[in-house]
Parts: sequence; structure tokens; C-alpha cells
Amino acid sequence: MAAVICREEELEKQEMIPGSVDNIPVFVCRTSEGEIRAFIDRCPHQGACMSKGKIDGAPMSTAPGEYSFEHEGDIVRCPWHGREYNLRESGKPLAPVKGKLKEFSAYVKDSYVYVELKRGS
Repeated sequence: MAAVICREEELEKQEMIPGSVDNIPVFVCRTSEGEIRAFIDRCPHQGACMSKGKIDGAPMSTAPGEYSFEHEGDIVRCPWHGREYNLRESGKPLAPVKGKLKEFSAYVKDSYVYVELKRGS
């Protein structure tokens, strides 16, 4: 099953647009490279609405006391507890925690962004 979530031109980088497919809450977003991605709109930690969070980057450390800000526009942060997930790596968490954001198929057809649930989703 697939559903229209928004028009393609409505979806800016670092922005999330929520919707639903077959009563499953989803959000669509654009990565820093402009790719359109779709994920479940619930944090695997405690069920927060991820589309109310923020897409940004994340501080990374290569050595003690050395930090850099990386992955700008590719990290979604949970609004409740700040858990971070990489949008370009299929919703993989940045911290070593259990669970990632479930990703769905997103595509553009006739200027609309669709999200499709696969069988067994």
C-alpha cells in the first residue's frame, strides 16, 4: 500500500513532513544530499513523535578533547530524550542502543511524494 504524503516542492532539506500510510504514522524528509527518505514517526526508545524533533548534525570525537560537528542535515534527534538516528544510514542510531528507525520506501511520482509499505511491514 502507498499513500501521498506531500508535494515534492513542499519538502525542504532538514524538514520533516508527517503523514500516515494504512494508519501507520510516517514522516518524509530530505537528506543533506537531497535524497527523499521515509521513516516510522515513532522513536524506538519510548514512542516519541520523531517529526516533532529536529534534523541537524551531531558532535563526533576522534580523540579525547577533540570534537567536530558532522553529518549536518542527516541526523534526526528525538524530541523527548535526544536519541539520534542517521537518516542516510537507514535510521541507524548514533549511540550503541537497541533499535533503529524503521525505514519505508519513498518515491516521487507526478510531483508528489509517496510512501509505500511493503508486505509484512
